[in-house]
This record gives sequence, structure tokens and C-alpha cells, in this order.
Amino acid sequence: MNLKHKLISALEDKKACIGVIGLGYVGLPLSLAFASSGLKVIGFDIDKGKVNSINSGKSYFHHIKDETIEKFHSNGLLIATDDFAYSSKVDALIICVPTPLTLYREPDLSFVKDTINTLSTYLRPGQIISLESTTYPGTTDLEIRPVIEKKGLVIGEDFFLVYSPEREDPGNKQFKTADIPKVVGGTTANCLDVGKVLYQGTISEIVTVSNTSTAEMTKLLENIHRAVNIGLMNELKPLADKMGIDLYEVIEAAATKPFGFVPYYPGPGLGGHCIPIDPFYLTWRAKSFGMSTRFIELAGEINTSMPAYVVEKVSCSLNDRGKAIKGSKILILGISYKKNVDDLRESPAVEIIQLLRNKGGKVDYSDPYFPSFPKMRKYDISLKSINLNTTNLINYDAIIIATDHDIFDYEMIKNNSNLIIDTRGRLKPSDKIIRA
Repeated sequence: MNLKHKLISALEDKKACIGVIGLGYVGLPLSLAFASSGLKVIGFDIDKGKVNSINSGKSYFHHIKDETIEKFHSNGLLIATDDFAYSSKVDALIICVPTPLTLYREPDLSFVKDTINTLSTYLRPGQIISLESTTYPGTTDLEIRPVIEKKGLVIGEDFFLVYSPEREDPGNKQFKTADIPKVVGGTTANCLDVGKVLYQGTISEIVTVSNTSTAEMTKLLENIHRAVNIGLMNELKPLADKMGIDLYEVIEAAATKPFGFVPYYPGPGLGGHCIPIDPFYLTWRAKSFGMSTRFIELAGEINTSMPAYVVEKVSCSLNDRGKAIKGSKILILGISYKKNVDDLRESPAVEIIQLLRNKGGKVDYSDPYFPSFPKMRKYDISLKSINLNTTNLINYDAIIIATDHDIFDYEMIKNNSNLIIDTRGRLKPSDKIIRA
């Protein structure tokens, strides 16, 4: 039996061991999905806190319960380590590390490169690597394949390489990891065969594409599609406001058309690791082919400008009441990038807080998912979450709904606030509720 069929057989018989590199918002749910299907999983992370948490049967994400971690850890299907030497013991290595942007909006592949260079010491024949981190087309072939081949391993014969983009949506109760179709592209036909089997026992539907670059481009298209359409709504928001039209009402009406229209909604800006970042991976890559992606870049500019638009709306609303931002007490509701999750990555709420503080505003926040403001590389904000009640709400000159968590008591907030700036269309406009 050759190495390809031996690996496929081990995966199908649930005798293979899966290694997941990076135990964040993508890697941990994926690890749990594999464990749920009966495969043993070793999770790798340089964060000892995450490793210790998993090995203690504890979760570090709000949407994943301790009982789930404990269940799979106690039965031996999920363990975690920061010792990458154990990667030689696994049959499949799935890379789920961050791919952020630099300050100049260029791809930062340092986490991917560091990971594959670390793994290279321990690679052996009969393994498969799947890159899931979002990146530009060509990354798998240009950055990962050469490192493997330098070890003397032959891609498609004694080692296998695929790209399969993550499609996680933290907090989404309708779709779990196992329910979301998995796109897989292989470096060779043999690689694709192994990649399909790697995921098909865990994920409900496998969608194969012709190569890794196509799979990489697929992920970018998904998020560019959303970024551009949200950018359109964000561009229309101030226009509709000046025309005295409620854009949310327009969107709801348009969405009744049973074909040709998909509703997207405006907001205070884009957050999360994907939509604010992924489009710029393609714009950067396009330049190497002598092309520009003006439509994508314009959408990015519009979405990036939204926190400033919100602050301008706050300024005008306070001004109408004879006040300025400077010296005003302002409460931010929700600092997550989306509702009902404990994820602060690229959250526009944080930029709004910083802009208000720069203008002299006295800013507090309330978010049950963040009792205290976490440390961030770009911001130095040392605050604790305020408990909402009828007594303290009235003391604020303005309340900004930045993230509309379902847990907030909006009726209580509406009845006990002086001024509400609603960036999410949660409340109906009135004399004291202003859409932004």
C-alpha cells in the first residue's frame, strides 16, 4: 500500500491523528469538529494560556462551553500543547494562524511562515498539510510548497498539500463548523484526493476546486462580496439621512423582492478578522500583475471612514442640544465587532472610543462579553464595563449603540437615556434616537 492510500485508509478508519495549528476562533471549533467525528486531535498553540485551558477542560470563548472541551479532553480525543515536536506524530497538519495586514495594508504572512518553518523540522513522509488561513492566491505554492520540498519530500507522492479556507462565523447558531460546505483545492490530484478524505468524515459537504490558488481566491471573493455590498450601504446611509429617508426601511422593502436582491446593512464600520482585511490581500496581489482593484479599494475607504462618520453624527447631535463632545459623558454600548460574541478584532467600536477621547469626550462602555477592556496593540484603553441601570443611564449625555448585543434591555435603555446614537438600526428613530 502506497503512502497516499495508507493515509486515506487511516483517515477513513478514524485511526489518524489530526494536528491543528492555532487554537483561536477557527482552530478550536475545527478541533472540536474533528474530535466529534471520532478523530484524535492534538492542538498546537504558542499561547500557553490556551493550552492550559484546554488541558484543564476549560473554554476561553463565550460561544463554546466548558462542558464541550471537558468532554473531548477527558475521553482523550482533544489535547493541546505548545511543543511542536509532537507534530511528527500526527498524520494531518491544519494551519489556522492569523494573517493580518501591516500598517501599510500589505499582507503579513509572518505567522504562516513561522509556522511552516517550525514544522519543517518534524515533517515526515505520509503526512498532509492543509492551510486554512485566509491569504492571497498563490501563497500555498509560493510559501509552503518550497519548504516541504526542501526537506526532500515529493508533493503528491510521499507528502500531500492542500488549501481549504476557513468559513467560521462566531456566534452563528444556525451554522456550525460541520454544517458549512468545505472548499478544498489540492497542489496535485493526489493531494486533492487525500484532502477530500481528510474533511469528508467531519464536514457535511466537500466542494473541490482545480487548484490551491482557486481555493484561495474563493475565500477572498466571499469576503470581498460582503465588503463591497456593505460599503455600498455605508455610502448610501449619509445620503439617505440628508434626504430624510430611513435606509433600513428601504432595505427591508427591497428585500421583499424574491429574486435579484440580497439585503446588506450599514453600520459603524467593518470588524472581525476577515471582511476588513481580506480584500486588501487581493488588491496587494493584483499590483504584482500590474493591475489595480479600484472598486474594492473604494469600498475599503468607505467602510474605514464609518467610525469618523459616527463621531461626526454624535458631535452634531450634541451640538443641537447645546453641548460639545469635549466634556460630555458618552457611553458606548457593545465593543465586539459583531453582536453576541466576545471578539474584539478590528472592532469599529474601539476606533469610535479613541476618536471620541481624542476630542475630549468622557467615554465609558458597557459590554457583558468584556468585563474589562482587553489589551490591544493599537490602542491604550484602560476601562471596565459599566452595569446598565436606570440610575446611571440618565447621567450620560449620549449613548452610542455600537454593537447591538441581544442581551441589552433596549426598552430600559430607550426610556432612561437623554440621547441615543444608533449605528445598527436597532431602535426606531425619534427626537432622541438618531440613526448613524
